[in-house]
Amino acid sequence: MTRVSMTVDGVSYTDEVEPRTLLVHHLRERLGKVGTVVGCDTSNCGACTIALDGQSVKSCSVLAVQADGSDITTVEGLARDGVLHPVQQAFHENHGLQCGFCTPGMIMAAIDLLGENPDPTESEVRHGLEGNLCRCTGYQNIVKSVQAAAKAMAPGAHASTPAPVAGE
Repeated sequence: MTRVSMTVDGVSYTDEVEPRTLLVHHLRERLGKVGTVVGCDTSNCGACTIALDGQSVKSCSVLAVQADGSDITTVEGLARDGVLHPVQQAFHENHGLQCGFCTPGMIMAAIDLLGENPDPTESEVRHGLEGNLCRCTGYQNIVKSVQAAAKAMAPGAHASTPAPVAGE
């Protein structure tokens, strides 16, 4: 067992983990962060995407011991005081949720994308979300949601202030 410490959604945790424990399993099974979904366990689907020190990563491709000392944001840590993050709100309003299985990963990847490119074209959104698969094939509404979020988060827009993501 190895002792690890990490901050997840603003709360500090210290725990003993087996060195082979995947971060996604640690988040879900030890810390109760079940909003992070286990999709494929092979890093192909992106359902387990989180922000690790401000960068989106697939948490099924990271060991919990590799996240020692890190600041992590899961989809559960985005809403503040009952107000959805603008990306969450845009997914809700534009039917980007589909069955919901891919949604946490799509939202986390979209936030990372919008941090790098605050006004992406449809093609740039599709490219930016590569590696995140939607089993419902609802990509059109997901792309529409990301572009709506970009507009809501643009300077001068009247959207809620985006919640900070770890590492920002």
